[in-house]
Amino acid sequence: MTEGPAKQGNSTSSVLGRRLGGELTRLRTAAGLTQPQAAQALTASTAKVAKLERGWVPVRDPDIHALCKLYGVEGTDTERALLDLARVDRERRKAKGWWNSYPELRDMVEYVALEDVATTVRTWQPCFVPGLFQTADYARALAVGNAAWEDPDEIERFVEAKTARQDRLRGDSPLSLWAIVSEASLRQLVGGRDVMRAQVEHVIRTAGLPSVKLQVMPFRAGAHPGMTSAFTIVSFTEPGAVDVVHMDTTSTTLWLESERDASRHAALFDRIARLSLSQHDSRALLESIREEI
Repeated sequence: MTEGPAKQGNSTSSVLGRRLGGELTRLRTAAGLTQPQAAQALTASTAKVAKLERGWVPVRDPDIHALCKLYGVEGTDTERALLDLARVDRERRKAKGWWNSYPELRDMVEYVALEDVATTVRTWQPCFVPGLFQTADYARALAVGNAAWEDPDEIERFVEAKTARQDRLRGDSPLSLWAIVSEASLRQLVGGRDVMRAQVEHVIRTAGLPSVKLQVMPFRAGAHPGMTSAFTIVSFTEPGAVDVVHMDTTSTTLWLESERDASRHAALFDRIARLSLSQHDSRALLESIREEI
């Protein structure tokens, strides 16, 4: 488990960078070697090896070749996977996506950057409508309600950035989105009745997109395994890029980046899905809630 995006000086620890660093650390430990020994193979300082293993800096191909030779995996599939992962990480660090123009996104920047290149997102949200479904008025009401913003102009920029994310659901290569929301999140009158009625209508329209699957966890389901926290599983196609689990808490953003954590949350998501309404019944409930508001 790690917090992100982590920063040290002018360096940023990216999700894939941390994944790569973790693999390098695992290989070094399995070989029974120390960081100073790895540094000697690189003709570098121990501090550089520490930064590489923590994901603080991008890793060059020559460094990967040297370390793989030292760790006894030269010329193997492991080395090729590390090279692919390092390449993707370097490309993402250099990318200047639209989100970089929105400092108002704050801690969401790294997540939005990942979402922009992801192939699939599975999200469970028990408290509010997920960002990819939010109207501008709903997003604005949430921003005002959480009392974390003081400048109205900053709120407007934040809302603009959040709604811009929805472009990923359309186009030639849309993001595949599977969202499960609680009935409570659809009945909470965020922004008042007019705002919420329009929001539910927008959810219905968005759920009708070919790339989107939406289910609702109804009140009548009773106790279920998703009651403790919200989470999002982000999936990619690149070699070595395992699923990443993203979670927000009151004080920080958490990234769960191991295969074990990804598998555990995927299984949890499937259990939540089985207890939720079907897509057809979810739409029927949405339409009923829209009429009641």
